[in-house]
Amino acid sequence: MKRCTQHGFTLVEVLVALMIMAILAGLSWQGLDAVMKARDASRESINRTTRLTTVLVQWQQDLEAIYDSGVVPALEFDGQTLRLTRRVDDGVALVAWSVRGGVWQRWSSAAVQRSGALQENWLASQQFLGNEPGQLKVADGATEWQLYFFRGNAWSNAQSSAGTSSNPSQPPPAGPPPVQRADLPQGVRIVITLPAGKLTRDVALGPSGS
Repeated sequence: MKRCTQHGFTLVEVLVALMIMAILAGLSWQGLDAVMKARDASRESINRTTRLTTVLVQWQQDLEAIYDSGVVPALEFDGQTLRLTRRVDDGVALVAWSVRGGVWQRWSSAAVQRSGALQENWLASQQFLGNEPGQLKVADGATEWQLYFFRGNAWSNAQSSAGTSSNPSQPPPAGPPPVQRADLPQGVRIVITLPAGKLTRDVALGPSGS
């Protein structure tokens, strides 16, 4: 009569199987980790693109809604801050775009209907430090920016004196001193360096109100 014997796994076989399983688990985890990182990077890229698109839409809307009040410059760039006046639902607002400390930001005043209040906002904006209430951070990592105005069928530096009016606007009686105004250009070009690279955008200006 034959005796039936059953053989189990030896300790060495068990250890080898466990090692193989550990290696496979490690490879699977590395693959999953790579997929997760790629997904997060893709999501962050989409979020940055969406935010930048929103910012550029606001930038274009501000420029297209410029209103020449005849009291302060409708559009002016001093190398750091672009100031403009635009129509809003309840009157006229002063908007300031600037790059400070690597941050591209936008500030907008409350709507005003008096020329004196608009002029006060304009002069006050020249003292901004970038941390005033209402400052909205639109993009981090902005290292530099430059603006160009389209006048006379050519682009020129926005800080050029070309087109400056020789007769400054007269302020209201007992108001602040006159503010020199410049003729509006036909277009505005922004060149700004962001973490994703250099961005260039042209916006054509329509007829401004008066």
